[in-house]
Amino acid sequence: MPPPRSSAGAPCRSGPAPPYRRRSRPFRPSPRPAPPRSGPAPRGKMAAAAEAECDVVMAAPDGPGETDSDEEARREAEAFKEQGNAYYAKKDYNEAFNYYTKAIDTCPNNASYYGNRAATLMMLGRFREALEDAQQSVRLDDSFVRGHLREGKCHLSLGNAMAASRCFQRVLELDHKNTQAQQELKNATTVLEYEKIAEVDFEKRDFRKVVFCMDRALEFAPACHRFKILKAECLALLGRYPEAQSVASDILRMDSTNADALYVRGLCLYYEDCIEKAVQFFVQALRMAPDHEKACLACRNAKALKAKKEDGNKAFKKGNYKLAYELYTEALGIDPNNIKTNAKLYCNRGTVNSKLRKLEEAIDDCTNAVKLDDTYVKAYLRRAQCYMDTEQYEDAVRDYEKVYQTEKTKEHKQLLKNAQVELKKSKRKDYYKILGVNKNASEDEIKKAYRKRALMHHPDRHSGASAEVQKEEEKKFKEVGEAFTILSDPKKKARYDSGQDLEEDGLNMGEFDPNNIFKAFFSGPGGFSFEASGPGNFFFQFG
Repeated sequence: MPPPRSSAGAPCRSGPAPPYRRRSRPFRPSPRPAPPRSGPAPRGKMAAAAEAECDVVMAAPDGPGETDSDEEARREAEAFKEQGNAYYAKKDYNEAFNYYTKAIDTCPNNASYYGNRAATLMMLGRFREALEDAQQSVRLDDSFVRGHLREGKCHLSLGNAMAASRCFQRVLELDHKNTQAQQELKNATTVLEYEKIAEVDFEKRDFRKVVFCMDRALEFAPACHRFKILKAECLALLGRYPEAQSVASDILRMDSTNADALYVRGLCLYYEDCIEKAVQFFVQALRMAPDHEKACLACRNAKALKAKKEDGNKAFKKGNYKLAYELYTEALGIDPNNIKTNAKLYCNRGTVNSKLRKLEEAIDDCTNAVKLDDTYVKAYLRRAQCYMDTEQYEDAVRDYEKVYQTEKTKEHKQLLKNAQVELKKSKRKDYYKILGVNKNASEDEIKKAYRKRALMHHPDRHSGASAEVQKEEEKKFKEVGEAFTILSDPKKKARYDSGQDLEEDGLNMGEFDPNNIFKAFFSGPGGFSFEASGPGNFFFQFG
């Protein structure tokens, strides 16, 4: 990495002053003094002019043709310059600027006056104005080494490394041993290399590398809006929106018509799903630069995305789920880079799929949503409900835990508790499933189901079957008895439905005898018994 920039040049306070030459070529009128700007000048390796000092060059008489009024003007201009030098030495750059301007107004064709004011403007961070003065100084005197140096530094600070290189090469033509120009030329070459690398990496979408290159380049070119905009755009594409917005806003404060900064500001809003506001910035950028391709494309995508999403929402509210699904799918294809909006679209489509009872597809959509935005609570809630509906209780508990960690509300706590209960219940025997009834079955339905299943699995009915079948049927017969014992007792059923451990309540199902339940159920009028009519054959005899 090249060493920090050197100063803009130290003053020369000894030796004879070069002859003052009146030029016949036209000169540019000096600007009026500008109001002082507040705030520190940009800093970095460019240290612009970090401690740049003014040139102390006495203007010589014009020669025999000079009038008394010319001599008086020259002396007055020199007095203004000396006052400017005094303020410059005290680092009061605003006052120094004012006195150098007075000197220029009095004698507008003196190169050193423009050079001094350029050095002052560099210290104030006003590099574009400093560049104009530096260029004027070398127009008046092409052999003015410090003028060329300052022009080069201004070009480099503003990000024009090619122009800066030409200026430093001109210095070396005038003074081939000028170490400052040699170092500055290396700095300009370094900036050009970072530019080339960033251009290649941007095409590769390696935005982190581009940000790195721009940070390095900005150490030499702190006033380059182009480098700042490229950095901000990459920050936005990396999802680092606050940083990107900060850079773009800083530029807009200095130049409210900067189309690139307006585009980046809109891009941040677009990626944060503030699409309507984003469109306003894109439109404003296009007003400033009608041929801004990126702003044009982003504006078109933003409008299309907003329209498709709204149409999908309308279709969903009307109950037209098939159309809503199609519209959300089309919206997802507009811009894969818009992560937050696409996360919402996936969640919306997941909701549509859940309405269509396509629960696995709904789970997939919600999974895609949380992949894009792992803080998206609504997507976790939707997926958790789908997990509950498909009896994937462990996954449901995991999602509800994530939601409750994010938003500790009573509602989320209850949802988590319900899922935990269902998970616990799922690990026990499902007595409703064993009897073949639903959870809202009536007492009569439970009795009829028990009668049917008990007769189906009674061991005596399978006495002629293989030992393996007999063992399996005996197990099922026992489970049917267990199920009836629990579900036919309102208190036990309530505890079972609430997920309580029945063995903790004193009911040891391991010592349960299903034959006692069977006998009790079928005893009395209407009872029956199994009668053998031959090997392996039975019939029911009712009382």
